[in-house]
Amino acid sequence: MTRRRSPVRLRTRRSSRRQQQRDARLIAFAVVAAAGIGLAVMVVNWLLVHWWVLVVVLVLAVLAGAGWLYNRQQRVQWEAVRAQGLRYGLPQLDALHHTRFEDAIRELMRRDGCRDAQRVGGRGDLGADVKATDPYGRRWVIQCKHRRAGARGSAVGTPDLQVLNGTARQVHGADVAVIVTNGRVTGPAVTFAKQQRLHVVDRQTLAVWASGSRPLWELLRAVPPPRRPSSLS
Repeated sequence: MTRRRSPVRLRTRRSSRRQQQRDARLIAFAVVAAAGIGLAVMVVNWLLVHWWVLVVVLVLAVLAGAGWLYNRQQRVQWEAVRAQGLRYGLPQLDALHHTRFEDAIRELMRRDGCRDAQRVGGRGDLGADVKATDPYGRRWVIQCKHRRAGARGSAVGTPDLQVLNGTARQVHGADVAVIVTNGRVTGPAVTFAKQQRLHVVDRQTLAVWASGSRPLWELLRAVPPPRRPSSLS
């Protein structure tokens, strides 16, 4: 007949094993820490004797940092040159997907000096596809209407302008509210835009803007005055 072990003895053995495991971990940690400290002391003593190694490392670090800064500056300058030379033709714009059309408008605003230009179009954009601040401090809110068929596509009408008029200033804080299309704009929409101080960039104006180097504010009439002095003013 087998004899059952006492629960007290089992608990004692288990706690003893756990204590041994903890002790082993502490000993291992102490050994690793001591080895690390010893190694650090050896390295410090070696560097004190071979101090020139530190000098070489510092020089290399400085050279590497200078090289990184130089390359970064070159990239920034190249991006600036590329942006200044950015050009789009109407056939190129017509062939774009509507989201890529919004990207193209953003890039044109950046070309004109709006460094913070960003595409915000998408579901729930509340009438804003591109936002930007020009060098004069004016806030631009742009709604893009792309037509794959270009001038043969459906015309931008008054309802499109009404959406922009209802959100550009009140929601997005626009100083300049613009609708850009590579297609046509109806006569009533143009009239409504003038009445509400909205700006329309139709296919003809877009062609001049995208293929040239003049900023958009030089192509539009009755643009609000600058908010702040600028090197361009």
